[in-house]
Amino acid sequence: MHIGLQIPSFKYPGGTAVIRPKLKEIVTTAEESGFYSLWVMDHYYQIKGMFGETYTDPMMESYTTLGYFAGLTEKAYLGVLVTGVIYRHPSVLMKMVNTLDILSGGRAYLGIGAAWYEEEAKGYGIPYPSTAERFEQLEDNLQLAQALWDSDEASFAGKHFSAPAITNNPRPLSTPHPRIMIGGTGPTKTLRMVAQYADACNIGDWVGTANMQKALDTLKEHCESMGRDYDTIEKTCLGTVHLSGNDTVDSIISRIKELSEMGFTHAIFNMPDVYKITPLETFAKEIIPAVADL
Repeated sequence: MHIGLQIPSFKYPGGTAVIRPKLKEIVTTAEESGFYSLWVMDHYYQIKGMFGETYTDPMMESYTTLGYFAGLTEKAYLGVLVTGVIYRHPSVLMKMVNTLDILSGGRAYLGIGAAWYEEEAKGYGIPYPSTAERFEQLEDNLQLAQALWDSDEASFAGKHFSAPAITNNPRPLSTPHPRIMIGGTGPTKTLRMVAQYADACNIGDWVGTANMQKALDTLKEHCESMGRDYDTIEKTCLGTVHLSGNDTVDSIISRIKELSEMGFTHAIFNMPDVYKITPLETFAKEIIPAVADL
């Protein structure tokens, strides 16, 4: 089982001035501790009531932050969990992902989803179309990525976006391309797109164990109907653990074992107290070695 770390909060004791050095400490410690991947959210507002008391709590732009991570690390994979399709033109997003992949030495994921934070979009003046249109935009993004990464130059026309002469220069270093991860559990659209376009899925554990298993079963059905090998899709999940709160080493290991039995191969965790560094050290000594062979 691979273990990943998402950093969803930038509210640290000491304020803005400590964000840069604290992130450096977190990501370098995480890599040294054996974390397989590092992730950030794609938000401009903080998520109220989950990782902050208010939407105005500190939030960093995702791809700029990952560029910083790329310069600090050598092994951990890097990704946005997940990129909202409404925030960037697809052609620009592809250039950003290619750039991250090259500057990280081939360690980028393209994590992507249909976006959901309507209040955030409206607050920033970003158009927030209907759910149906956002999913059409998601498919445009996926088809553009497929077309571009298949060649050095592509002419693309989707339902909502076009790129008459987009180039893939320089090409990403990942072979054959950065892994595409789609986040979400929608049975009709999201999981169908995973089967059709993606290298990985991401399922949040807040939907509950039964629904997580149902999502994997639905994904398998889509794969069978399309002739896709279900086992070629990396199954990742996202959850939150709090070693300073109610979680223990044993409870986390037990949960990871349960996830492995369901078919997940990559467990990504938020840690509310990660800035204390101690949780990373505990994972390094007691958790990552215990689940490495799952």
